[in-house]
Amino acid sequence: MGKSKDKSVTIIDIAREAGVSIATVSRVLNRGEGAGPEVRARVLEIVDRLGYRPNVSARALSGRRSYLIGVVFLRLGGYHYVGEVQLGAMNACRRAGYHLVVEQIETPQGVTTPEALGEILRNAAFDGLVLTPPLCDDPRLLAAVEDAGVPYVRLAPNSDLERSPYVWIDDQEAAREQTLRLWDMGHRRIVFIGGPADHRAAVRRREGYLAAMRECGAAVPDEWIVRGDFFGASGFRAVETLLALDAPPTAIFAGNDEMAIGALAALAKHGVGVPEAISVVGFDNSLAAQTSWPPLTTVHQPIAEMAEAAVDMLIAGFGDKRFRARIHDRKLDYRLVSRQSAAPPPR
Repeated sequence: MGKSKDKSVTIIDIAREAGVSIATVSRVLNRGEGAGPEVRARVLEIVDRLGYRPNVSARALSGRRSYLIGVVFLRLGGYHYVGEVQLGAMNACRRAGYHLVVEQIETPQGVTTPEALGEILRNAAFDGLVLTPPLCDDPRLLAAVEDAGVPYVRLAPNSDLERSPYVWIDDQEAAREQTLRLWDMGHRRIVFIGGPADHRAAVRRREGYLAAMRECGAAVPDEWIVRGDFFGASGFRAVETLLALDAPPTAIFAGNDEMAIGALAALAKHGVGVPEAISVVGFDNSLAAQTSWPPLTTVHQPIAEMAEAAVDMLIAGFGDKRFRARIHDRKLDYRLVSRQSAAPPPR
């Protein structure tokens, strides 16, 4: 009978319970070669059942690894996105016996420099990094990471795709489908609230919106595209501008859920019914999208799963000198989510 879950479980207990050598257990825990699928599955099942947690400090002292994975953000805003990335990365780290460290590059004054990232890399001996947009497209920051010799995987990069492994979804196609769904409902005055110009997802979603409108033979006046910043306040301000148009929209496509919810607030302020007068849709499928009023029609982006996949790719590449040479990517699926904030336009 196995031990109950507590901190006293050791690698010796795991080996005894599995009927294998300590070296075999070590290979399984460190994802090394030499353990077959059946043995690996048995060891991992016992590790989970007994609640074994490796001593990270001891492991770091015994080898060259720190067992620290860093997730680097430009700024810790966009709370749904940041939270989901951390959740997914943490799940992958725990599964493999690593610890997660979250870092912000942008200073309180809004300054971003390679030196700031270099200082972080010097002060924390990361085994690998997950780089998030938009800094994952900054060549200066990528060069700083490469100069430090730290392996990295990027989330949704927009440039230099051959430079590193990355995880992505097809933001452009998802935005195209979201726009076409509004068109099929009967909307013709569909406007778009975009995100930051240096953010890959924002650019691709805007391109998807424009592609759908061209496909439908619709001209898009400049005033139908309003720049936002992925925060709710910018969605609120965008609606204040859009309602002043001679022909206000019948549908608003916001480039993420936070801006869409800001748009809902502005419409409520002006007494505009949703979806009776104007439909509103977003992108991300955040928790707030499910609890807003009305609940938000949106696109589900598997943010946590993307971060989890990125960490898995990192750990799988440790010890492989060909990691950067074997450039590869992993594409995850999105899905459209229909709720009560979108309906056919008023007659």
